[in-house]
Amino acid sequence: MSDAIIQMTPAGLYCPDGDFYIDPWLPVARAVITHAHSDHARSGMGAYLCSRPSEPLLRARLGPDVRIESRGYGEAVTLGAVRVSLHPAGHVAGSSQVRIERRGQVAVAAGDYRLHPDSTCAPFEPLRCHHFVTESTFGLPVYRWRPPREVFDEINAWWLANRDAGRVSVLFAYALGKAQRVLAGVDPSIGPIVCHGAVARMNQACMETGVQLPPFRLVAEISREELGGALVVAPPSAAGSPWMRRFGEASTAMASGWMQIRGARRRRAVDRGFVLSDHADWDGLNQAVRLSGADTVWVTHGHSEALARWLRELGLDARAIQTRFEGETAEEGLREEGEETL
Repeated sequence: MSDAIIQMTPAGLYCPDGDFYIDPWLPVARAVITHAHSDHARSGMGAYLCSRPSEPLLRARLGPDVRIESRGYGEAVTLGAVRVSLHPAGHVAGSSQVRIERRGQVAVAAGDYRLHPDSTCAPFEPLRCHHFVTESTFGLPVYRWRPPREVFDEINAWWLANRDAGRVSVLFAYALGKAQRVLAGVDPSIGPIVCHGAVARMNQACMETGVQLPPFRLVAEISREELGGALVVAPPSAAGSPWMRRFGEASTAMASGWMQIRGARRRRAVDRGFVLSDHADWDGLNQAVRLSGADTVWVTHGHSEALARWLRELGLDARAIQTRFEGETAEEGLREEGEETL
Protein backbone atom coordinates (compact mmCIF):
# COMPACT_ATOMS: atom_id res chain seq x y z
CA MET A 1 0.00 0.00 0.00
CA SER A 2 1.09 3.58 -0.57
CA ASP A 3 2.43 5.52 2.41
CA ALA A 4 0.31 8.55 1.48
CA ILE A 5 -3.44 8.50 2.00
CA ILE A 6 -3.91 10.66 -1.09
CA GLN A 7 -1.66 11.53 -3.99
CA MET A 8 -1.86 13.68 -7.09
CA THR A 9 -2.15 11.84 -10.42
CA PRO A 10 -2.82 12.90 -14.02
CA ALA A 11 -6.54 12.19 -13.40
CA GLY A 12 -6.70 14.12 -10.12
CA LEU A 13 -6.50 13.41 -6.40
CA TYR A 14 -6.29 9.65 -5.83
CA CYS A 15 -6.61 7.47 -2.74
CA PRO A 16 -4.65 4.27 -3.57
CA ASP A 17 -5.80 2.28 -0.53
CA GLY A 18 -9.44 3.01 -1.40
CA ASP A 19 -8.95 2.96 -5.18
CA PHE A 20 -11.01 6.09 -5.80
CA TYR A 21 -10.49 9.62 -7.06
CA ILE A 22 -11.77 12.89 -5.62
CA ASP A 23 -13.30 15.23 -8.22
CA PRO A 24 -11.32 13.65 -11.09
CA TRP A 25 -11.13 15.48 -14.39
CA LEU A 26 -10.54 12.34 -16.51
CA PRO A 27 -12.82 9.29 -16.68
CA VAL A 28 -12.12 6.83 -13.82
CA ALA A 29 -13.88 3.79 -12.38
CA ARG A 30 -14.88 5.39 -9.04
CA ALA A 31 -15.21 9.09 -8.23
CA VAL A 32 -16.02 10.75 -4.92
CA ILE A 33 -17.56 14.12 -5.73
CA THR A 34 -17.44 17.17 -3.45
CA HIS A 35 -20.18 19.13 -5.28
CA ALA A 36 -22.03 19.49 -8.56
CA HIS A 37 -20.12 22.36 -10.25
CA SER A 38 -18.67 21.16 -13.54
CA ASP A 39 -15.03 21.74 -12.57
CA HIS A 40 -15.54 19.18 -9.79
CA ALA A 41 -18.19 16.83 -11.19
CA ARG A 42 -17.29 15.65 -14.69
CA SER A 43 -19.21 13.21 -16.86
CA GLY A 44 -17.86 9.81 -17.88
CA MET A 45 -17.09 8.22 -14.49
CA GLY A 46 -17.94 4.58 -13.90
CA ALA A 47 -19.55 5.30 -10.52
CA TYR A 48 -20.07 8.38 -8.36
CA LEU A 49 -20.25 8.78 -4.60
CA CYS A 50 -21.65 12.04 -3.28
CA SER A 51 -23.63 13.46 -0.38
CA ARG A 52 -27.35 12.72 -0.36
CA PRO A 53 -28.38 16.36 -0.98
CA SER A 54 -25.94 16.56 -3.90
CA GLU A 55 -27.51 13.64 -5.79
CA PRO A 56 -30.44 15.57 -7.38
CA LEU A 57 -28.00 18.24 -8.55
CA LEU A 58 -25.62 15.70 -10.08
CA ARG A 59 -28.50 14.00 -11.88
CA ALA A 60 -29.74 17.37 -13.17
CA ARG A 61 -26.29 18.06 -14.58
CA LEU A 62 -25.08 14.60 -15.66
CA GLY A 63 -28.36 12.88 -16.56
CA PRO A 64 -30.80 10.58 -14.77
CA ASP A 65 -29.04 7.34 -15.69
CA VAL A 66 -25.59 7.95 -14.21
CA ARG A 67 -24.53 5.47 -11.52
CA ILE A 68 -24.66 7.44 -8.28
CA GLU A 69 -24.38 6.25 -4.69
CA SER A 70 -25.15 8.85 -2.04
CA ARG A 71 -24.60 8.99 1.70
CA GLY A 72 -25.84 11.25 4.48
CA TYR A 73 -23.40 13.70 6.00
CA GLY A 74 -21.12 11.94 8.48
CA GLU A 75 -22.17 8.46 7.34
CA ALA A 76 -19.00 6.39 6.89
CA VAL A 77 -18.45 3.88 4.10
CA THR A 78 -15.51 1.49 3.78
CA LEU A 79 -13.69 1.60 0.45
CA GLY A 80 -10.79 -0.82 0.32
CA ALA A 81 -8.61 -0.19 3.36
CA VAL A 82 -10.00 3.26 4.25
CA ARG A 83 -13.13 4.73 5.83
CA VAL A 84 -14.66 7.61 3.90
CA SER A 85 -17.28 10.09 5.07
CA LEU A 86 -18.70 13.28 3.61
CA HIS A 87 -19.15 16.43 5.68
CA PRO A 88 -20.72 19.83 4.91
CA ALA A 89 -18.53 22.34 3.08
CA GLY A 90 -20.94 25.31 3.10
CA HIS A 91 -20.24 26.13 -0.56
CA VAL A 92 -23.47 25.25 -2.41
CA ALA A 93 -26.32 22.81 -1.82
CA GLY A 94 -24.93 19.34 -1.20
CA SER A 95 -21.29 20.45 -1.12
CA SER A 96 -19.01 18.20 0.88
CA GLN A 97 -15.59 17.74 2.34
CA VAL A 98 -14.16 14.25 1.91
CA ARG A 99 -12.73 12.75 5.09
CA ILE A 100 -10.49 9.68 4.66
CA GLU A 101 -9.21 7.66 7.61
CA ARG A 102 -6.59 4.92 7.50
CA ARG A 103 -4.99 3.37 10.58
CA GLY A 104 -5.48 6.47 12.71
CA GLN A 105 -4.29 8.92 10.06
CA VAL A 106 -6.85 11.34 8.59
CA ALA A 107 -6.80 13.33 5.35
CA VAL A 108 -9.51 15.83 4.38
CA ALA A 109 -10.10 17.17 0.87
CA ALA A 110 -12.28 20.20 1.44
CA GLY A 111 -13.31 20.93 -2.15
CA ASP A 112 -14.75 24.45 -2.41
CA TYR A 113 -16.03 25.80 0.89
CA ARG A 114 -17.32 28.85 2.75
CA LEU A 115 -17.41 29.51 6.48
CA HIS A 116 -20.28 32.06 6.53
CA PRO A 117 -23.50 29.99 6.84
CA ASP A 118 -26.77 30.62 5.03
CA SER A 119 -30.04 28.79 4.46
CA THR A 120 -29.17 27.31 1.05
CA CYS A 121 -26.72 24.67 2.27
CA ALA A 122 -25.48 22.94 5.40
CA PRO A 123 -22.83 25.01 7.23
CA PHE A 124 -19.13 24.22 6.98
CA GLU A 125 -18.04 21.59 9.50
CA PRO A 126 -14.46 21.93 10.82
CA LEU A 127 -12.66 18.57 10.64
CA ARG A 128 -9.50 17.70 12.52
CA CYS A 129 -6.96 15.95 10.32
CA HIS A 130 -3.27 15.40 9.60
CA HIS A 131 -3.40 16.31 5.90
CA PHE A 132 -5.70 19.07 4.64
CA VAL A 133 -6.38 19.91 0.98
CA THR A 134 -7.75 23.43 0.68
CA GLU A 135 -8.90 25.57 -2.21
CA SER A 136 -7.49 29.09 -2.63
CA THR A 137 -9.81 30.79 -5.13
CA PHE A 138 -9.64 34.01 -3.12
CA GLY A 139 -6.33 33.29 -1.44
CA LEU A 140 -5.01 36.85 -1.21
CA PRO A 141 -5.41 39.34 1.68
CA VAL A 142 -7.35 41.74 -0.55
CA TYR A 143 -10.31 39.36 -0.47
CA ARG A 144 -12.15 39.94 2.80
CA TRP A 145 -15.93 39.74 2.67
CA ARG A 146 -18.37 42.09 4.33
CA PRO A 147 -21.32 40.63 6.28
CA PRO A 148 -23.71 39.13 3.69
CA ARG A 149 -26.72 40.94 5.19
CA GLU A 150 -25.14 44.28 4.25
CA VAL A 151 -24.74 43.09 0.66
CA PHE A 152 -28.35 41.91 0.46
CA ASP A 153 -29.51 45.27 1.83
CA GLU A 154 -27.65 46.92 -1.06
CA ILE A 155 -29.23 44.56 -3.59
CA ASN A 156 -32.70 45.27 -2.17
CA ALA A 157 -32.10 49.04 -2.34
CA TRP A 158 -30.93 48.78 -5.96
CA TRP A 159 -33.95 46.66 -6.91
CA LEU A 160 -36.36 49.02 -5.12
CA ALA A 161 -34.92 52.09 -6.86
CA ASN A 162 -35.21 50.39 -10.25
CA ARG A 163 -38.78 49.31 -9.52
CA ASP A 164 -39.76 52.86 -8.63
CA ALA A 165 -38.21 54.05 -11.90
CA GLY A 166 -40.04 51.35 -13.89
CA ARG A 167 -36.81 49.53 -14.85
CA VAL A 168 -36.15 45.80 -14.86
CA SER A 169 -33.37 44.71 -12.48
CA VAL A 170 -31.22 41.96 -14.01
CA LEU A 171 -28.80 40.33 -11.59
CA PHE A 172 -26.24 37.92 -13.01
CA ALA A 173 -25.39 35.05 -10.67
CA TYR A 174 -24.12 31.49 -11.14
CA ALA A 175 -27.02 29.14 -11.83
CA LEU A 176 -26.00 26.71 -9.08
CA GLY A 177 -25.20 28.20 -5.70
CA LYS A 178 -25.06 31.96 -6.12
CA ALA A 179 -28.51 32.24 -7.71
CA GLN A 180 -30.18 30.33 -4.87
CA ARG A 181 -28.27 32.37 -2.31
CA VAL A 182 -29.49 35.59 -3.94
CA LEU A 183 -33.08 34.36 -4.05
CA ALA A 184 -32.99 33.31 -0.39
CA GLY A 185 -31.46 36.63 0.68
CA VAL A 186 -33.49 39.29 -1.14
CA ASP A 187 -36.81 40.79 -0.04
CA PRO A 188 -39.52 39.21 -2.26
CA SER A 189 -42.07 41.84 -1.18
CA ILE A 190 -40.33 44.40 -3.43
CA GLY A 191 -41.68 42.82 -6.61
CA PRO A 192 -41.94 39.70 -8.74
CA ILE A 193 -38.91 37.44 -9.17
CA VAL A 194 -38.10 36.00 -12.58
CA CYS A 195 -35.49 33.32 -13.27
CA HIS A 196 -33.65 32.32 -16.42
CA GLY A 197 -34.36 28.71 -17.40
CA ALA A 198 -30.90 27.52 -16.33
CA VAL A 199 -31.40 29.07 -12.90
CA ALA A 200 -34.93 27.66 -12.60
CA ARG A 201 -33.65 24.15 -13.35
CA MET A 202 -31.05 24.36 -10.58
CA ASN A 203 -33.63 25.93 -8.25
CA GLN A 204 -35.84 22.89 -8.71
CA ALA A 205 -32.99 20.48 -7.97
CA CYS A 206 -32.02 22.45 -4.87
CA MET A 207 -35.60 22.52 -3.61
CA GLU A 208 -35.63 18.72 -3.88
CA THR A 209 -32.89 18.76 -1.23
CA GLY A 210 -35.01 20.95 1.09
CA VAL A 211 -33.72 24.41 0.16
CA GLN A 212 -36.46 27.01 0.73
CA LEU A 213 -36.76 29.66 -2.00
CA PRO A 214 -39.33 32.42 -2.62
CA PRO A 215 -41.82 32.04 -5.48
CA PHE A 216 -40.31 32.73 -8.90
CA ARG A 217 -41.49 32.64 -12.50
CA LEU A 218 -40.03 32.23 -15.96
CA VAL A 219 -40.08 35.18 -18.34
CA ALA A 220 -42.91 33.61 -20.37
CA GLU A 221 -45.05 33.49 -17.24
CA ILE A 222 -45.00 37.21 -16.41
CA SER A 223 -46.80 40.11 -18.06
CA ARG A 224 -44.95 43.06 -19.57
CA GLU A 225 -46.54 45.36 -16.98
CA GLU A 226 -45.22 43.29 -14.06
CA LEU A 227 -41.80 42.93 -15.62
CA GLY A 228 -41.04 46.63 -15.06
CA GLY A 229 -40.57 46.09 -11.32
CA ALA A 230 -39.15 42.57 -11.46
CA LEU A 231 -35.85 41.15 -10.31
CA VAL A 232 -34.49 38.87 -13.02
CA VAL A 233 -31.83 36.35 -11.94
CA ALA A 234 -29.78 34.98 -14.82
CA PRO A 235 -26.43 33.23 -15.38
CA PRO A 236 -23.50 35.39 -16.52
CA SER A 237 -23.65 33.85 -20.01
CA ALA A 238 -26.98 35.63 -20.57
CA ALA A 239 -25.26 39.04 -20.62
CA GLY A 240 -25.30 40.47 -24.12
CA SER A 241 -27.40 37.60 -25.48
CA PRO A 242 -30.62 37.91 -27.53
CA TRP A 243 -32.47 36.70 -24.40
CA MET A 244 -31.72 40.08 -22.79
CA ARG A 245 -33.44 42.16 -25.47
CA ARG A 246 -36.89 41.59 -23.99
CA PHE A 247 -35.98 43.66 -20.91
CA GLY A 248 -35.31 46.93 -22.73
CA GLU A 249 -33.28 49.49 -20.78
CA ALA A 250 -32.70 47.24 -17.79
CA SER A 251 -30.35 47.97 -14.93
CA THR A 252 -27.77 45.18 -14.71
CA ALA A 253 -25.62 43.92 -11.85
CA MET A 254 -23.28 41.06 -11.04
CA ALA A 255 -23.01 39.15 -7.75
CA SER A 256 -19.50 37.77 -7.38
CA GLY A 257 -16.48 37.83 -5.13
CA TRP A 258 -14.55 39.26 -8.07
CA MET A 259 -16.50 42.49 -7.71
CA GLN A 260 -14.02 43.21 -4.90
CA ILE A 261 -11.42 43.96 -7.59
CA ARG A 262 -11.40 47.41 -9.15
CA GLY A 263 -12.20 47.12 -12.82
CA ALA A 264 -14.07 43.81 -12.63
CA ARG A 265 -17.44 45.53 -12.94
CA ARG A 266 -16.18 47.51 -15.93
CA ARG A 267 -14.97 44.32 -17.66
CA ARG A 268 -18.38 42.76 -17.15
CA ALA A 269 -20.12 45.91 -18.46
CA VAL A 270 -22.70 45.97 -15.66
CA ASP A 271 -24.13 48.94 -13.79
CA ARG A 272 -23.51 47.54 -10.30
CA GLY A 273 -21.27 44.97 -8.70
CA PHE A 274 -22.20 43.23 -5.45
CA VAL A 275 -19.42 41.44 -3.58
CA LEU A 276 -20.98 38.10 -2.74
CA SER A 277 -19.02 34.86 -2.89
CA ASP A 278 -19.67 31.19 -2.17
CA HIS A 279 -15.97 30.70 -1.44
CA ALA A 280 -13.99 31.42 1.71
CA ASP A 281 -12.17 34.74 1.78
CA TRP A 282 -8.56 35.16 2.97
CA ASP A 283 -9.53 35.08 6.64
CA GLY A 284 -11.83 32.11 6.10
CA LEU A 285 -9.13 30.09 4.35
CA ASN A 286 -6.71 30.72 7.19
CA GLN A 287 -9.35 29.90 9.78
CA ALA A 288 -10.21 26.61 8.08
CA VAL A 289 -6.54 25.59 8.03
CA ARG A 290 -6.17 26.44 11.72
CA LEU A 291 -9.33 24.55 12.66
CA SER A 292 -8.11 21.46 10.80
CA GLY A 293 -4.99 21.22 12.99
CA ALA A 294 -3.20 19.76 9.95
CA ASP A 295 0.58 19.79 9.73
CA THR A 296 0.54 19.12 5.99
CA VAL A 297 -1.53 21.35 3.69
CA TRP A 298 -1.99 21.08 -0.06
CA VAL A 299 -3.32 24.23 -1.73
CA THR A 300 -5.30 24.03 -4.99
CA HIS A 301 -7.61 26.04 -7.25
CA GLY A 302 -6.65 29.71 -7.43
CA HIS A 303 -3.95 31.71 -5.68
CA SER A 304 -2.31 28.50 -4.52
CA GLU A 305 1.32 29.64 -4.55
CA ALA A 306 0.59 32.76 -2.51
CA LEU A 307 -1.42 30.95 0.16
CA ALA A 308 1.05 28.05 0.38
CA ARG A 309 3.93 30.47 0.86
CA TRP A 310 2.04 32.25 3.63
CA LEU A 311 1.25 28.96 5.37
CA ARG A 312 4.93 27.94 5.19
CA GLU A 313 5.82 31.20 6.92
CA LEU A 314 3.46 30.09 9.69
CA GLY A 315 5.45 26.88 10.07
CA LEU A 316 3.23 24.44 8.14
CA ASP A 317 4.34 21.93 5.55
CA ALA A 318 2.38 23.57 2.73
CA ARG A 319 2.69 23.36 -1.03
CA ALA A 320 0.73 24.36 -4.07
CA ILE A 321 -0.78 21.51 -6.09
CA GLN A 322 -1.60 22.17 -9.72
CA THR A 323 -4.93 20.88 -10.99
CA ARG A 324 -6.44 20.77 -14.46
CA PHE A 325 -9.21 23.14 -13.42
CA GLU A 326 -7.66 25.98 -11.47
CA GLY A 327 -10.96 27.46 -10.33
CA GLU A 328 -12.06 31.01 -10.95
CA THR A 329 -9.64 33.75 -11.94
CA ALA A 330 -10.19 37.48 -11.97
CA GLU A 331 -10.17 37.56 -15.77
CA GLU A 332 -12.05 34.37 -16.62
CA GLY A 333 -13.70 33.17 -13.44
CA LEU A 334 -16.81 35.27 -13.85
CA ARG A 335 -17.91 32.63 -16.32
CA GLU A 336 -20.53 30.29 -14.88
CA GLU A 337 -19.21 27.07 -13.36
CA GLY A 338 -20.97 24.59 -15.61
CA GLU A 339 -23.58 27.07 -16.75
CA GLU A 340 -26.01 26.34 -19.52
CA THR A 341 -25.21 27.60 -23.00
CA LEU A 342 -27.88 29.79 -24.53
